[in-house]
Amino acid sequence: MVESYRCVYTGGVGEIIEKKSRFIATVRPIESEESALEIIESLKKQYWDAAHNCTAYVLGINDEIQRCSDDGEPAKTAGRPMLDVLLGEGIHNVLVVVTRYFGGTLLGTGGLVRAYQSAVKEGLNQSTIINKCFGKKMKITTDYNGIGKLQYIINQLEITTINTNYTEIVVIMVLVPFSVINAFKDKIIEATLGKALIEDVQDVYYANITGEIVIFD
Repeated sequence: MVESYRCVYTGGVGEIIEKKSRFIATVRPIESEESALEIIESLKKQYWDAAHNCTAYVLGINDEIQRCSDDGEPAKTAGRPMLDVLLGEGIHNVLVVVTRYFGGTLLGTGGLVRAYQSAVKEGLNQSTIINKCFGKKMKITTDYNGIGKLQYIINQLEITTINTNYTEIVVIMVLVPFSVINAFKDKIIEATLGKALIEDVQDVYYANITGEIVIFD
C-alpha cells in the first residue's frame, strides 16, 4: 500500500516550436498497457502526416512497466528522454505521445533530446496533475454532548467531513488520511470516554482537486 502518489487527472496537449519543427505533446492517464497502445494507435491515425509519433509511458505505483519508442528518430533522442521526464516528475500511470512535424532543419542529437523533453514538460503543464492519497471512510456516531469534541478533533487533524446527519443522534461521515487513522480513533475514544461509535466504512484513494475532495473507486 502506497500512502500517496502523483498521477494525471485530466490529460492535456502542449506544443513547442524548435527551428520550425512542431512538437505536439499529448498527455493521457492510462490504466493498462492495452489502453496505452489503443491511445497511441489512435494518435498515430490522427497525426498520420507527421514525421514521427514518439511515445513513453509508465504503469504501476512503483513504475513496474516502463516503455518508450523513438519512432524513427535517432536512438535515445526521443522516447528515452521523454520517459526520463515522466520518471523525474514522479508521475505514475501516464502516457505521453510527442508528434513531430519536421521543419526542414536538423536539430542534432542534443537538440532533439531537449526538444522532446521540453514538449513533454509543456504537455504536463497543460494537464491536471494530482496527488492521490490513501485513506479510509469512517462513520462516527455520537450524541449531542460529544459533537463539539468530535468537531474539534476533526479540525485539529485536518480531516475532511463528507457529511453530517442530525437526528436523535449525530452521524458524521469523514475521510481520514492513512497516516492519522490510529491517532484519530484514539482521540475520539479519549474525548468521548468510549461512548462514540467508530465504524470503518471503506478504504479509498482521494485527492484535493482545486479545493474539492474527489474520491476514487
